[in-house]
Amino acid sequence: MNADELDSFLAEERSCRLATLGSGGPHVSPVWFAWDSAALWIYSLTRSQRWTDIARDPRVAAVIDAGHEYAELRGVEIEGDAEVVGPVPRTGREDPPPPELAVPERLLAAKYHHGGELAHGGELAHGAELAHGGEWAHDGRHAWLRITPRKIMSWDFRKLAARPGRD
Repeated sequence: MNADELDSFLAEERSCRLATLGSGGPHVSPVWFAWDSAALWIYSLTRSQRWTDIARDPRVAAVIDAGHEYAELRGVEIEGDAEVVGPVPRTGREDPPPPELAVPERLLAAKYHHGGELAHGGELAHGAELAHGGEWAHDGRHAWLRITPRKIMSWDFRKLAARPGRD
């Protein structure tokens, strides 16, 4: 995928599998995410195996993929380092709000809750909720992780059918 295709794909897909390195080996968990064209953002429970693993070793890998039939398969694998951004946990009572979280919070709300409107009983991104006016109301159990890519690999098998000599 080129950069525009990658950005579009990551804006569309809703789940990724995030792999961390625990003391006993790899740990993989499904998470919601936001992509800002430079980093993958995860709003994570702070009392989770994922959080413990990242505190020990920030190296992670994420896979976001789609397709059911072979000719439909496409996806992105991101290898990088996770870092905590903003307060732990994120309570929403910070004054002023952390400016570095404005973009990922807006992206996550738009992606999972129709541009910031309440949906599915108001639940938002693993425990946060939208308050009056479409702003976040945090539950005090989550915080933000930014995954800065060291390596990005992508594939789109739909393009194979378009190659000459393929029927």
